Amino acid sequence: MREKNWIREYGWILLTGVVVGVAALVLTSAGNPKNMGFCIACFERDIAGALGMHSAGKVQYLRPEIIGIVLGSTLAAAVSKEFRGRAGSSPACRFAIGVFVMIGALVFLGCPLRMVIRLGGGDLTAVAGLLGFLAGILVGIFFLRRGFSLGRAYPVRKGEGSILPGMMILLLFLLLAAPSLLRFSEEGPGSMHAFWGISLIAGLAVGALAQRSRLCMAGGLRDVFLLRDFRLLSGFLAIWITVTIGNLLLGNYHLSALSQPIAHSQHLWSFLGMALAGWGSILLGGCPLRQLILAGEGNGDSAVTVLGMIVGAAVSHNFGLAGAADSVAADGTYVIGGIGTAGMAAVALGFAVLLAVTLAHLPGKEEAV
Repeated sequence: MREKNWIREYGWILLTGVVVGVAALVLTSAGNPKNMGFCIACFERDIAGALGMHSAGKVQYLRPEIIGIVLGSTLAAAVSKEFRGRAGSSPACRFAIGVFVMIGALVFLGCPLRMVIRLGGGDLTAVAGLLGFLAGILVGIFFLRRGFSLGRAYPVRKGEGSILPGMMILLLFLLLAAPSLLRFSEEGPGSMHAFWGISLIAGLAVGALAQRSRLCMAGGLRDVFLLRDFRLLSGFLAIWITVTIGNLLLGNYHLSALSQPIAHSQHLWSFLGMALAGWGSILLGGCPLRQLILAGEGNGDSAVTVLGMIVGAAVSHNFGLAGAADSVAADGTYVIGGIGTAGMAAVALGFAVLLAVTLAHLPGKEEAV
């Protein structure tokens, strides 16, 4: 009986973690940037570029993985009769938080999912991001214990919950039928991508499984500290282990803090960027991947958050806030990347905004009584 309960409790989440890890390895082998089989922040940034929302020529491509994740979640939710239109939980605040979660992630150069994938490739620069993400989670938990809430969502028409899935279908149509309307990178990370069909199938599989298992990095760490529940976190441990084993077998594992693909060694700002992303994810009730899954289930508030993250990506590149990867010059000199003054100011502003939102949504004395 205990074995059956354990399988029922951990089976879906561990299967999801393994599939995500394998999909990341396949996508990287098929053309995606190294250590970036999946990255919600980077891929939404590329989509913003493909739509002309920013002019950074190296990061423009309409990533089918994001489309697949949302539609995979929608299909899984429809089959399981869990697709429900709901909205009304502080959408404007969620939009603003989404903007700053994206800014923090792009300062680090990756979302929580890519952070784990980077660790699975031996990228030691991601350790600073992991520690920062954990710190942000703990700050968020501190306020959750004091009653923080963005309020409840209310049932709305299913058509309201279908807006983001519908937008993803439209984007897929543009990619396949009208690519001339989009922008495509000719060099840099945006030019590195798997065949669209492979990317779409991988996204559909991850979206469907993540919808069934509730996979979420922020939620996993939150549950460990609040409830001593390791179920959600086990999914990300499965991703880490799967990617690590796969990279070792493929000869792609490089344990180092230098010369890692699309990463920088300004550890303090990696820490602070992911701390901002972690805190924001707790306020939102889920990491960037989880927001896509919830939006696919019909959650209009998560759809607004996703749009906020896409706008945050555009802002990051239009105003020079995103991190720059370390690189090697033509003469062999190692060039340190990182972020500039504008990015540092944006992270500081992000912490101020999250603090203001948090304090505004704590229970008042009357409610506390």
